[in-house]
Parts: sequence; C-alpha cells; structure tokens
Amino acid sequence: MRHKIGTPTPIITMNYSDGFNRFFIKRDDLLPFSFGGNKVRIANEYFNDMLPKGCNCIISYGSSKSNLNRVIANMSRTLEIPCYIVSPLDKALEDYETFNSRLIKSTEARLVTCDRENVSSTIENVMEKCKREGLKPYYIYGDKYGNGNQNVPIPAYIRAYEEILTYEKQMGLQFDYVFHASGTGTTQAGLICGAIEHKDDRYIIGISIARNREKGFNTIRSSIVSYFNITTSAEVDKLINFEDSYICGGYGIYNNDILKIVSNIFNTEGVALDTTYTGKAFWGMTNFIKENMITNSNILFIHTGGTPLFFDDMQLGKFKEKNL
Repeated sequence: MRHKIGTPTPIITMNYSDGFNRFFIKRDDLLPFSFGGNKVRIANEYFNDMLPKGCNCIISYGSSKSNLNRVIANMSRTLEIPCYIVSPLDKALEDYETFNSRLIKSTEARLVTCDRENVSSTIENVMEKCKREGLKPYYIYGDKYGNGNQNVPIPAYIRAYEEILTYEKQMGLQFDYVFHASGTGTTQAGLICGAIEHKDDRYIIGISIARNREKGFNTIRSSIVSYFNITTSAEVDKLINFEDSYICGGYGIYNNDILKIVSNIFNTEGVALDTTYTGKAFWGMTNFIKENMITNSNILFIHTGGTPLFFDDMQLGKFKEKNL
C-alpha cells in the first residue's frame, strides 16, 4: 500500500505571521486515506512489515480518540484483514462517542477494552484467540509488552523528511526550524533519523502533547539508536528537542489560548487543527519562538492530522459560534 497513500504532501506558505518570521505548513492531514495524518504514513509501514511475514490479522492498541487506531482499522478493512483494537477503559470518554471511535466501529474492527494495568495480558489473550481461530496475528508494537517493532515506522518520516529536502531544493530556501506535535515520539524519531542520514543540521522540535521531557526524550533516543544500531551518543542527544512546557496539564487538556489558535488558523488558513494534538503544538510553537526570541527564520509546522478530533471539539462546544 505504500504507493497508494498520496505522498508527497504539499508545503504551503501560511498567512499566519508573528511579524518576525516566515511560516510554512506541511499538510500531512491531506493524505488521501481515512482523513489523513501522520498515522497514515505510520500504519502503512506496519502493514508493509506484517504482510511479507504471512500475518493475516492485525492488533492495535490505544484510546477511542486514537488517530492510529482509526487508520489501522480502515486499512485492515480495505485489505479484508481481521482487526482487533485493544483500548483502555477511560471514564472521561464514557459519556460520548468520538468521531474516531465511530469510524472504527464502521470498519467492523473488534474492540476489546481493558484496565490499563491489564494491557499486556489482554494483548496476549487476543493473540492466543486469533491463533486458535487459525490466524497469524501481528501486534503493531511487537510483543505483548510493546517491544520489538520500534524500528518499523521510522522510515515513514525519513521519507517525509526527504520530501521537505526536495521542496527546499525546488524553492531555493531552507527551513531553520521544523515543529510538530510529539506524542509517542515516532514522528520525531523518524524526522531526526532523516536528518542524520542526510547529514543535515537544523532544529527539529517536537512539542509534547502529554509526556514529560524525560520520558519523551528517552523514547525518541531509544528509537534512533535502535534504528542505526548504535550506542547512545552525545551527538544523538543534541539532536533531540522535546519540549514539555506546553502540555497544559496532560493529554487532551487545553486552554483558551489554544482555542483561539485553532479558531484563528481555521479562519485565516482554512486549516483544521485540534485541541489535543496539532492546536496544542501550534500554540506551543508560537510560545517557544517568543520565549527564545527567534527572528528572521523560515519556520515549518508539520500538520500531523487529526481531523476527526477537530469535529469532536466542535461537537463538544469548545468554540464560540461567532469564531468557528
């Protein structure tokens, strides 16, 4: 499926300005499959890894708001492969269905819920159930503890990084900073690996949407050293810029400034951000630029997707009608 996901994605000059820098946006949200986003690139790598291994059943894990689960479920349906989604129970989400959860249900993926402390045993049980049914299951994160597949999705954003290099060459410019929402760190690790492979020197800054710096930094570093099969080095550490100053208290938590950013970008750019990932990251980026007094720079923001979350935000009445 690699050649069917619609890359490269466009890079567009933004109307947004802080008066000191030029802003561009890479529209990975426009990938023409299942509402797009970075998870389309990443899911594509998992399927490219599992199919040559003879696996014929896929298992994913995450919340009902998960963009990755939506894409995994959708891809499995198009390939007519059974799909299981293991999802932790979340009391905060019990009162409403997210658009992602509705889309997952429409694919007929089989949802299995569990307590967070029982994730590994639940994954194991699902895998055993698949085997009893004569299937060969593939868990996207490797073994039941989530180890073993760290390197699989990395090439997705090495290729995205190469798309950025191609754009720069065509346009005769260079991006000084590349910002994006950083959750599990896969996208950021891939971008940094791309920079290392091309001996490139620029700031790649992941704005954390939930994780503290230590956890995010260590996860990204582990992915990079594993991909290149090297020991941890100071050179790798210097490339990891994982900013946790803008998480607003944790996953899915937002403030009025984030709401204003999402409304502003929609009204001035026609681009939908969300309060969980991209809106929080864009807001974090603007604050990082101010706090570090960055001027006269070309700034690229990678829109990593999450369009259904934008509609969740609207459905929950987060925006004033006059603004959005």
